[in-house]
Amino acid sequence: MAALFNLKAGRLGYSLFSKTTRFVVGDVKPSHFTLQNEILCRRFTSEISENHHDFTVNYLINSCGLSPQGAISASKRVKLRSPERADSVLSFLRSHGVSATNISKIVRSCPGLLSCNPEKTLLPKIEFFVSLGVSREDLAKTLAYETLLLVTSLEKRILPTCHFLRNLLSEKNFVVFLKNGGLRIFSEGHSKNVAPNIEILREFGMPQSCISLLLAYFPRSLTQKPENFAKVMDEVKQMGFDMEKSRSVAAIKALSSGNSKSIWSRNCEAYKRWGWSEDDVLSTFKRFPRCMTKSEKKIMQVMDFLVNKMGWPQRSIVKCPTIVSYSLEKRIIPREILLGEVCGRINR
Repeated sequence: MAALFNLKAGRLGYSLFSKTTRFVVGDVKPSHFTLQNEILCRRFTSEISENHHDFTVNYLINSCGLSPQGAISASKRVKLRSPERADSVLSFLRSHGVSATNISKIVRSCPGLLSCNPEKTLLPKIEFFVSLGVSREDLAKTLAYETLLLVTSLEKRILPTCHFLRNLLSEKNFVVFLKNGGLRIFSEGHSKNVAPNIEILREFGMPQSCISLLLAYFPRSLTQKPENFAKVMDEVKQMGFDMEKSRSVAAIKALSSGNSKSIWSRNCEAYKRWGWSEDDVLSTFKRFPRCMTKSEKKIMQVMDFLVNKMGWPQRSIVKCPTIVSYSLEKRIIPREILLGEVCGRINR
Protein backbone atom coordinates (compact mmCIF):
# COMPACT_ATOMS: atom_id res chain seq x y z
CA MET A 1 0.00 0.00 0.00
CA ALA A 2 2.84 2.36 0.91
CA ALA A 3 4.58 1.52 -2.37
CA LEU A 4 1.43 2.28 -4.29
CA PHE A 5 1.11 5.66 -2.56
CA ASN A 6 4.76 6.50 -3.32
CA LEU A 7 4.20 5.64 -6.98
CA LYS A 8 1.16 7.90 -7.20
CA ALA A 9 2.94 10.68 -5.38
CA GLY A 10 5.87 10.36 -7.76
CA ARG A 11 3.55 10.79 -10.70
CA LEU A 12 1.93 13.83 -9.23
CA GLY A 13 3.38 17.12 -10.38
CA TYR A 14 2.57 20.65 -11.13
CA SER A 15 3.08 22.75 -14.20
CA LEU A 16 4.37 26.27 -13.99
CA PHE A 17 4.25 27.23 -17.63
CA SER A 18 2.68 24.42 -19.69
CA LYS A 19 1.21 20.96 -19.47
CA THR A 20 4.42 19.40 -20.72
CA THR A 21 6.89 20.98 -18.30
CA ARG A 22 6.50 19.42 -14.85
CA PHE A 23 8.43 19.65 -11.61
CA VAL A 24 7.85 16.39 -9.72
CA VAL A 25 7.65 16.28 -5.97
CA GLY A 26 8.68 13.01 -4.39
CA ASP A 27 7.56 11.39 -1.17
CA VAL A 28 5.37 14.06 0.40
CA LYS A 29 1.93 14.05 1.88
CA PRO A 30 -0.78 15.17 -0.55
CA SER A 31 -1.79 18.15 1.63
CA HIS A 32 1.82 19.36 1.84
CA PHE A 33 2.22 18.90 -1.90
CA THR A 34 -0.81 21.06 -2.68
CA LEU A 35 0.34 23.86 -0.37
CA GLN A 36 3.91 23.84 -1.72
CA ASN A 37 2.59 23.76 -5.27
CA GLU A 38 0.46 26.87 -4.67
CA ILE A 39 3.27 28.79 -2.95
CA LEU A 40 5.83 28.05 -5.68
CA CYS A 41 3.37 28.87 -8.46
CA ARG A 42 2.52 32.20 -6.89
CA ARG A 43 6.19 33.05 -6.40
CA PHE A 44 7.18 32.21 -9.98
CA THR A 45 4.08 33.90 -11.43
CA SER A 46 4.76 37.02 -9.39
CA GLU A 47 8.38 37.15 -10.55
CA ILE A 48 7.41 36.65 -14.19
CA SER A 49 4.69 39.32 -13.94
CA GLU A 50 7.10 41.78 -12.35
CA ASN A 51 9.72 41.13 -15.03
CA HIS A 52 7.19 41.70 -17.81
CA HIS A 53 5.94 44.85 -16.09
CA ASP A 54 9.45 46.24 -15.68
CA PHE A 55 10.27 45.48 -19.32
CA THR A 56 7.03 47.11 -20.52
CA VAL A 57 7.61 50.27 -18.49
CA ASN A 58 11.23 50.56 -19.62
CA TYR A 59 10.25 50.03 -23.25
CA LEU A 60 7.53 52.67 -23.08
CA ILE A 61 10.02 55.16 -21.65
CA ASN A 62 13.08 54.40 -23.77
CA SER A 63 11.50 53.48 -27.12
CA CYS A 64 8.21 55.38 -27.11
CA GLY A 65 9.20 58.57 -25.30
CA LEU A 66 6.66 58.35 -22.50
CA SER A 67 7.33 59.90 -19.12
CA PRO A 68 7.84 57.47 -16.20
CA GLN A 69 4.40 58.29 -14.87
CA GLY A 70 2.83 57.95 -18.31
CA ALA A 71 4.63 54.65 -18.89
CA ILE A 72 3.38 53.18 -15.61
CA SER A 73 -0.17 54.22 -16.49
CA ALA A 74 0.07 52.83 -20.04
CA SER A 75 1.63 49.56 -18.83
CA LYS A 76 -1.67 48.70 -17.16
CA ARG A 77 -3.18 48.33 -20.64
CA VAL A 78 -0.43 46.40 -22.40
CA LYS A 79 2.03 43.68 -21.41
CA LEU A 80 5.11 43.28 -23.60
CA ARG A 81 7.11 40.04 -23.41
CA SER A 82 9.67 40.98 -26.05
CA PRO A 83 10.48 44.04 -28.16
CA GLU A 84 10.08 42.48 -31.62
CA ARG A 85 6.36 43.10 -32.21
CA ALA A 86 6.41 46.55 -30.61
CA ASP A 87 9.50 47.49 -32.63
CA SER A 88 7.70 46.54 -35.84
CA VAL A 89 4.76 48.80 -34.91
CA LEU A 90 7.01 51.77 -34.18
CA SER A 91 8.95 51.17 -37.39
CA PHE A 92 5.69 51.05 -39.34
CA LEU A 93 4.48 54.36 -37.89
CA ARG A 94 7.81 56.06 -38.62
CA SER A 95 7.77 54.78 -42.21
CA HIS A 96 4.38 56.44 -42.68
CA GLY A 97 5.57 59.84 -41.53
CA VAL A 98 4.47 59.81 -37.89
CA SER A 99 6.86 61.93 -35.84
CA ALA A 100 8.42 60.81 -32.56
CA THR A 101 6.21 63.24 -30.66
CA ASN A 102 3.06 61.93 -32.29
CA ILE A 103 4.14 58.32 -31.77
CA SER A 104 4.33 59.07 -28.05
CA LYS A 105 0.81 60.51 -28.17
CA ILE A 106 -0.49 57.47 -30.04
CA VAL A 107 1.10 54.98 -27.63
CA ARG A 108 -0.06 56.96 -24.61
CA SER A 109 -3.61 56.95 -25.94
CA CYS A 110 -3.69 53.35 -27.18
CA PRO A 111 -0.73 51.30 -25.84
CA GLY A 112 -2.36 48.06 -26.99
CA LEU A 113 -1.31 48.96 -30.54
CA LEU A 114 2.20 47.78 -29.66
CA SER A 115 0.93 44.20 -29.62
CA CYS A 116 -0.74 44.26 -33.03
CA ASN A 117 0.48 43.04 -36.40
CA PRO A 118 1.01 46.33 -38.28
CA GLU A 119 0.70 44.78 -41.74
CA LYS A 120 -2.69 43.26 -40.91
CA THR A 121 -4.14 45.79 -38.48
CA LEU A 122 -2.71 49.17 -39.46
CA LEU A 123 -1.74 49.08 -43.13
CA PRO A 124 -5.24 48.41 -44.59
CA LYS A 125 -6.64 51.45 -42.78
CA ILE A 126 -3.77 53.70 -43.79
CA GLU A 127 -4.18 52.67 -47.42
CA PHE A 128 -7.94 53.18 -47.25
CA PHE A 129 -7.77 56.75 -45.96
CA VAL A 130 -5.06 57.63 -48.46
CA SER A 131 -7.32 56.26 -51.21
CA LEU A 132 -10.02 58.70 -50.05
CA GLY A 133 -7.68 61.60 -50.75
CA VAL A 134 -6.22 62.22 -47.30
CA SER A 135 -2.55 63.13 -47.69
CA ARG A 136 -0.08 60.95 -45.81
CA GLU A 137 1.23 64.03 -44.03
CA ASP A 138 -2.23 65.07 -42.80
CA LEU A 139 -3.07 61.50 -41.85
CA ALA A 140 0.14 61.14 -39.83
CA LYS A 141 -0.78 64.25 -37.84
CA THR A 142 -4.41 63.26 -37.42
CA LEU A 143 -3.60 59.84 -35.99
CA ALA A 144 -2.02 61.46 -32.95
CA TYR A 145 -5.43 62.85 -31.98
CA GLU A 146 -7.73 60.26 -33.53
CA THR A 147 -5.83 57.15 -32.48
CA LEU A 148 -8.98 55.02 -32.38
CA LEU A 149 -8.95 55.06 -36.19
CA LEU A 150 -6.09 52.56 -36.01
CA VAL A 151 -8.05 50.03 -33.95
CA THR A 152 -11.49 50.56 -35.48
CA SER A 153 -12.75 47.73 -37.68
CA LEU A 154 -12.39 48.56 -41.37
CA GLU A 155 -15.14 46.19 -42.51
CA LYS A 156 -17.63 46.64 -39.67
CA ARG A 157 -17.41 50.39 -39.06
CA ILE A 158 -15.17 52.43 -41.37
CA LEU A 159 -16.51 51.16 -44.70
CA PRO A 160 -20.22 51.41 -43.72
CA THR A 161 -19.62 54.92 -42.40
CA CYS A 162 -17.89 55.91 -45.63
CA HIS A 163 -20.84 54.61 -47.65
CA PHE A 164 -23.25 56.61 -45.46
CA LEU A 165 -21.25 59.82 -45.90
CA ARG A 166 -20.84 59.37 -49.65
CA ASN A 167 -24.61 59.29 -50.01
CA LEU A 168 -24.89 62.66 -48.27
CA LEU A 169 -21.94 64.61 -49.66
CA SER A 170 -20.85 65.62 -53.12
CA GLU A 171 -17.29 64.82 -54.14
CA LYS A 172 -16.24 68.40 -53.40
CA ASN A 173 -17.92 68.49 -49.99
CA PHE A 174 -16.49 65.09 -49.10
CA VAL A 175 -12.98 66.50 -49.60
CA VAL A 176 -13.93 69.50 -47.44
CA PHE A 177 -15.31 67.12 -44.81
CA LEU A 178 -12.02 65.22 -44.62
CA LYS A 179 -10.04 68.45 -44.20
CA ASN A 180 -12.29 69.74 -41.43
CA GLY A 181 -11.80 66.97 -38.90
CA GLY A 182 -14.29 64.53 -40.38
CA LEU A 183 -12.03 61.53 -39.78
CA ARG A 184 -13.23 61.42 -36.17
CA ILE A 185 -16.62 60.22 -37.39
CA PHE A 186 -15.01 57.09 -38.86
CA SER A 187 -13.75 55.99 -35.44
CA GLU A 188 -17.10 56.19 -33.67
CA GLY A 189 -19.20 55.30 -36.71
CA HIS A 190 -22.19 57.11 -38.16
CA SER A 191 -24.97 55.20 -36.43
CA LYS A 192 -24.23 56.33 -32.86
CA ASN A 193 -24.67 60.10 -33.15
CA VAL A 194 -24.34 61.40 -36.71
CA ALA A 195 -27.29 59.58 -38.30
CA PRO A 196 -29.70 60.39 -35.43
CA ASN A 197 -28.62 64.04 -35.46
CA ILE A 198 -29.19 64.30 -39.20
CA GLU A 199 -32.71 63.00 -38.64
CA ILE A 200 -33.20 65.76 -36.06
CA LEU A 201 -32.11 68.34 -38.64
CA ARG A 202 -34.69 67.00 -41.06
CA GLU A 203 -37.38 67.14 -38.38
CA PHE A 204 -36.58 70.84 -37.95
CA GLY A 205 -37.05 71.38 -41.67
CA MET A 206 -33.43 71.77 -42.75
CA PRO A 207 -32.95 70.97 -46.46
CA GLN A 208 -30.33 68.55 -47.70
CA SER A 209 -28.15 71.39 -49.04
CA CYS A 210 -27.75 72.89 -45.55
CA ILE A 211 -27.29 69.47 -43.95
CA SER A 212 -24.44 68.81 -46.37
CA LEU A 213 -22.86 72.17 -45.50
CA LEU A 214 -23.00 71.42 -41.77
CA LEU A 215 -21.56 67.94 -42.25
CA ALA A 216 -18.80 69.13 -44.58
CA TYR A 217 -17.65 72.26 -42.76
CA PHE A 218 -18.54 71.52 -39.13
CA PRO A 219 -18.63 67.71 -38.82
CA ARG A 220 -17.90 67.69 -35.10
CA SER A 221 -21.17 69.50 -34.45
CA LEU A 222 -22.91 66.27 -35.42
CA THR A 223 -20.90 64.01 -33.11
CA GLN A 224 -22.58 65.17 -29.89
CA LYS A 225 -25.28 63.12 -28.21
CA PRO A 226 -28.67 63.44 -29.96
CA GLU A 227 -30.38 64.69 -26.80
CA ASN A 228 -27.87 67.54 -26.54
CA PHE A 229 -28.07 68.29 -30.26
CA ALA A 230 -31.87 68.54 -30.05
CA LYS A 231 -31.48 71.23 -27.36
CA VAL A 232 -29.12 73.18 -29.65
CA MET A 233 -31.67 73.00 -32.45
CA ASP A 234 -34.42 74.25 -30.13
CA GLU A 235 -32.23 77.20 -29.19
CA VAL A 236 -31.42 78.03 -32.81
CA LYS A 237 -35.10 77.91 -33.71
CA GLN A 238 -36.09 80.13 -30.76
CA MET A 239 -33.57 82.74 -31.91
CA GLY A 240 -35.48 83.01 -35.16
CA PHE A 241 -33.05 81.43 -37.61
CA ASP A 242 -34.47 80.20 -40.91
CA MET A 243 -33.48 76.55 -41.28
CA GLU A 244 -33.45 76.92 -45.05
CA LYS A 245 -30.68 79.53 -44.89
CA SER A 246 -26.97 78.83 -44.47
CA ARG A 247 -26.79 81.16 -41.46
CA SER A 248 -28.59 78.51 -39.44
CA VAL A 249 -25.63 76.19 -40.14
CA ALA A 250 -23.19 78.72 -38.66
CA ALA A 251 -25.50 79.22 -35.67
CA ILE A 252 -25.60 75.48 -34.98
CA LYS A 253 -21.82 75.36 -35.07
CA ALA A 254 -21.52 78.33 -32.71
CA LEU A 255 -23.86 76.75 -30.16
CA SER A 256 -22.61 73.17 -30.46
CA SER A 257 -19.26 73.28 -28.70
CA GLY A 258 -19.08 71.65 -25.29
CA ASN A 259 -18.43 74.99 -23.58
CA SER A 260 -20.62 77.14 -25.83
CA LYS A 261 -22.48 78.63 -22.85
CA SER A 262 -19.31 79.91 -21.19
CA ILE A 263 -17.95 81.18 -24.53
CA TRP A 264 -21.20 83.03 -25.19
CA SER A 265 -21.15 84.59 -21.73
CA ARG A 266 -17.51 85.75 -22.02
CA ASN A 267 -17.94 87.15 -25.50
CA CYS A 268 -21.19 88.86 -24.62
CA GLU A 269 -19.44 90.63 -21.74
CA ALA A 270 -16.57 91.58 -24.06
CA TYR A 271 -18.93 93.31 -26.50
CA LYS A 272 -20.76 95.02 -23.64
CA ARG A 273 -17.50 96.66 -22.56
CA TRP A 274 -17.68 98.54 -25.85
CA GLY A 275 -21.18 99.83 -25.26
CA TRP A 276 -23.20 97.01 -26.79
CA SER A 277 -26.55 95.93 -25.35
CA GLU A 278 -27.97 92.39 -25.14
CA ASP A 279 -30.12 93.20 -28.18
CA ASP A 280 -27.03 94.37 -30.08
CA VAL A 281 -25.30 91.06 -29.38
CA LEU A 282 -28.31 88.97 -30.40
CA SER A 283 -29.05 90.95 -33.57
CA THR A 284 -25.37 90.77 -34.56
CA PHE A 285 -25.33 87.03 -33.94
CA LYS A 286 -28.35 86.59 -36.21
CA ARG A 287 -26.58 88.42 -39.03
CA PHE A 288 -23.16 86.88 -38.47
CA PRO A 289 -23.11 83.89 -36.03
CA ARG A 290 -19.34 83.57 -36.23
CA CYS A 291 -18.98 86.77 -34.20
CA MET A 292 -19.62 84.62 -31.11
CA THR A 293 -17.14 81.89 -31.99
CA LYS A 294 -14.08 84.12 -31.70
CA SER A 295 -12.00 84.26 -28.55
CA GLU A 296 -12.53 87.04 -26.04
CA LYS A 297 -8.94 88.15 -26.67
CA LYS A 298 -9.53 88.43 -30.43
CA ILE A 299 -12.70 90.46 -29.93
CA MET A 300 -10.99 92.89 -27.54
CA GLN A 301 -7.98 93.36 -29.84
CA VAL A 302 -10.09 94.10 -32.92
CA MET A 303 -12.45 96.41 -31.06
CA ASP A 304 -9.55 98.27 -29.45
CA PHE A 305 -7.90 98.87 -32.82
CA LEU A 306 -11.08 99.94 -34.59
CA VAL A 307 -12.34 102.21 -31.80
CA ASN A 308 -9.16 103.60 -30.24
CA LYS A 309 -6.78 103.56 -33.21
CA MET A 310 -9.12 104.22 -36.13
CA GLY A 311 -11.77 106.22 -34.30
CA TRP A 312 -14.78 104.11 -35.19
CA PRO A 313 -17.92 104.63 -33.05
CA GLN A 314 -18.25 101.76 -30.57
CA ARG A 315 -21.57 100.47 -31.88
CA SER A 316 -20.70 100.87 -35.56
CA ILE A 317 -19.37 97.30 -35.64
CA VAL A 318 -22.93 96.09 -34.96
CA LYS A 319 -23.71 97.01 -38.58
CA CYS A 320 -20.66 95.19 -40.06
CA PRO A 321 -19.81 92.35 -37.64
CA THR A 322 -17.85 90.35 -40.23
CA ILE A 323 -14.84 92.55 -39.52
CA VAL A 324 -14.44 90.81 -36.15
CA SER A 325 -13.48 87.62 -37.98
CA TYR A 326 -10.72 89.29 -40.03
CA SER A 327 -7.08 88.86 -39.10
CA LEU A 328 -5.82 91.98 -37.37
CA GLU A 329 -2.23 91.57 -38.58
CA LYS A 330 -2.90 90.24 -42.08
CA ARG A 331 -5.98 92.20 -43.12
CA ILE A 332 -7.27 94.99 -40.89
CA ILE A 333 -3.99 96.79 -40.13
CA PRO A 334 -2.57 96.52 -43.70
CA ARG A 335 -5.81 97.93 -45.14
CA GLU A 336 -5.82 100.77 -42.62
CA ILE A 337 -2.23 101.62 -43.62
CA LEU A 338 -3.15 101.51 -47.32
CA LEU A 339 -6.21 103.66 -46.71
CA GLY A 340 -4.09 106.18 -44.82
CA GLU A 341 -1.61 106.39 -47.69
CA VAL A 342 -4.40 106.90 -50.25
CA CYS A 343 -6.02 109.60 -48.16
CA GLY A 344 -2.65 111.27 -47.69
CA ARG A 345 -2.08 111.46 -51.45
CA ILE A 346 -5.57 112.85 -52.03
CA ASN A 347 -5.04 115.62 -49.49
CA ARG A 348 -1.72 116.76 -50.98
